[in-house]
Amino acid sequence: MIGKETSAGRAAKFTFLGLWLVFSLFPLYWITVTSLKDPGDIFTFPIAYWPERFSLENYQGLFGKADFGTYLVNSLVVSTVAGAVATAVSTLSAYVLARFEFRSKSALLMAFLVTQMIPSFIALGPLYLLMTDLRLVDNPLGLILVYIAVCIPFCTVMLRGFFENVPDALEEAAMIDGLSRLGALLRVLLPVMRPGIVAAFIFNFVNCWNELFLSVTLMNSDENKTVPTALNGFISSFNIDWGSMSAAAVLTILPTMVLFAFASRHIVQGLTAGAVKG
Repeated sequence: MIGKETSAGRAAKFTFLGLWLVFSLFPLYWITVTSLKDPGDIFTFPIAYWPERFSLENYQGLFGKADFGTYLVNSLVVSTVAGAVATAVSTLSAYVLARFEFRSKSALLMAFLVTQMIPSFIALGPLYLLMTDLRLVDNPLGLILVYIAVCIPFCTVMLRGFFENVPDALEEAAMIDGLSRLGALLRVLLPVMRPGIVAAFIFNFVNCWNELFLSVTLMNSDENKTVPTALNGFISSFNIDWGSMSAAAVLTILPTMVLFAFASRHIVQGLTAGAVKG
């Protein structure tokens, strides 16, 4: 009797997971199929879930009519630089919050958490005026600086949990052997923290790669636009270019998929380490 119940429960579990997998992957499948359809076949009825013939016209138009390669390079540069700098700064600030006690520590942590509750578009007006005064509107450097400021608070809180799981004895032993505190951090703690740092960088990179509101507000010229801004450009008042948008969406998803594929082991280790208090 118990075996039958276990088998039934297992079958129900796998059925639910299978349906959930189909539900989760279908949008990705549909975007990919739409991008490979001839533009004239996208709106045919009845709906063709598998096209009779595949076409690369949407991808050719994407790079022919629109300079989408420039948008990809802009997003890659901005996301990589902003993610790397934000991760480096957050690593140092997280180390201070994890290893030292000072009067405003709790207030600082609370401020970091509160910033995550405020939607970014609320600050678009003042931020645009500030960037205008600094002459950083339509400048990749301005967007990078804004992304760094946006990523640091949550990334700091995230990395603080990783540091707290590293025993103090490792750092103390390194300092007894003659290393300075900075040397112990760089040569002992950071190698141990590598999974957490990789996870934090990927979090920052993906956030910067997918961000829309700040990019649309601060980037005006075509040579400085990022991928989310380019995707938004396919939507007009009276029409949506579904073929080009689907092709652009596929090319936008690929870098993050490749990044997660190569760094999945570090991500799992990092999230696990940050979730368990040592």
